[in-house]
Amino acid sequence: MYNHSDPFELTQKETAAMFVGERMTRHPLTIAPDVNIQDALLRMNKDRVRRYPVVDKRGKLVGIVSHSDLMNASPSDATTLSVWEANYLLSKIQVKDVMTKELITVGEDTLIEEAARIMATNKIGGLPVVTGGKLVGIITETDVFNIFLEMLGGRTTGVRLTVDLPDTPGEIHKLTGAITTVQGNIVGMGVIRGEVDTRHITIKVAGVDLETLRKVVEPVVLKLVDIRNE
Repeated sequence: MYNHSDPFELTQKETAAMFVGERMTRHPLTIAPDVNIQDALLRMNKDRVRRYPVVDKRGKLVGIVSHSDLMNASPSDATTLSVWEANYLLSKIQVKDVMTKELITVGEDTLIEEAARIMATNKIGGLPVVTGGKLVGIITETDVFNIFLEMLGGRTTGVRLTVDLPDTPGEIHKLTGAITTVQGNIVGMGVIRGEVDTRHITIKVAGVDLETLRKVVEPVVLKLVDIRNE
């Protein structure tokens, strides 16, 4: 539960309103439905991507095909088919035969956390982004991971601390206030539910040494779970 008098907490709230359109890959690589799966797999490996939106000649999004879709359609090493037979069979299988046709899509104005929830719930690694029925981008699990790293300050050096706080108004304000008294610059923060009536808080702080930070933080938290330089 956040105390809205804390400027950092307001920043976190604004960050939470990030939209898919801000972080998606625009003009993603696509593939036609009539490409055979051998060529599709070669292209995918060359392009170093894990999935292609499938777009027909009219520019309509008709499916999505993943690396695993293509691999699952290929004969296993245990097949009794000859190399010639296997290659002939693969040449007849097209992307449209193995792609996912029942698409789950999002819009540019979909919240990032909603897109992440959809991917996690449906166990999929990417979502086509559609505006006015046209493909405008793709948002993937890698994009979500990068946002997660940014929010926790994962690419910034500093002191990383994890604490337990009571789940009551003003507690995060006390913690961030203590950090600012020693000129600490909060560069990342994450909040998850802890045990009963508590919150588990991870913060990355730059501009202050570990022991100085420990001294001002310990008096204002239930428990200092971990503190380390990163």
